[in-house]
Amino acid sequence: MLKTRILTAAIMLLLFLAALFYLSAVFWTILLLALTVAGAWEWSKLAKFSLTYSITYLLLTAIVGGELLFTLSDAVLSDPYTPLFLWFYVASSVFWVLGAPCLLKSNRSIRNPILLSLTGWILLLPTCLALFQLRAIDPLLLLGFMATVWISDTAAYFTGRAWGKRKLAPGISPGKTWEGVAGALVAVTFYAVAWSYIAGEKAHGLLLVPLLLVLVLMGIIGDLFESLMKRHAGVKDSGNILPGHGGILDRIDALTSTLPIAALALLFLQSEL
Repeated sequence: MLKTRILTAAIMLLLFLAALFYLSAVFWTILLLALTVAGAWEWSKLAKFSLTYSITYLLLTAIVGGELLFTLSDAVLSDPYTPLFLWFYVASSVFWVLGAPCLLKSNRSIRNPILLSLTGWILLLPTCLALFQLRAIDPLLLLGFMATVWISDTAAYFTGRAWGKRKLAPGISPGKTWEGVAGALVAVTFYAVAWSYIAGEKAHGLLLVPLLLVLVLMGIIGDLFESLMKRHAGVKDSGNILPGHGGILDRIDALTSTLPIAALALLFLQSEL
């Protein structure tokens, strides 16, 4: 299983890098929309929607997501830092800072199908928009924010395995430990300092170290929230499209809670400069 995970991760990384740096804006839009619809399908299964409701949800996600993406693609042509969808990022940030922690603390599930539908969109649509806008600003910037999540996950995993004793959320994700959180924060601190040093003046005003540390914490919340949804749905993975890794949501859980916040922080700081 470990070999399968590593091979799948390597292939996904290569394909992602190729798409990030070489796809035209139109094909990047199509790719993001496809991933969003795939994520919506997995979300509909976690939410236990009926088949009819799931199909309707997918169609609405495709229509709304497509309209938002094509509107954003026009806006970034004149200004990559356009605040056009600022409130989508704000709504996402409010959910992850206030809503998700409350649900995690209470260990309660969302039962209302309308609320579940809206929650799925809060997870997926701002993430999709952030992926598009951050790439329009600078593909390397998007890659840097995503690498924060990858470094955090890797450091937390190995630190937790080596020294983990105190469980972070035993009722939701027994494998996560406070020691793993500490390892993730330390690793990302070094990464943020190195990024600031390499970027030089380009990083001025971004406050990279505190921003990336916030993203570490938000990534953990995103990971735990998806684990909560899977636990309530009685499944191990959100899907099986990625060998050794589960589904799309299993791979982007931490990105849904970090990229919209990163985009929001970037737009805010840009307006202040």
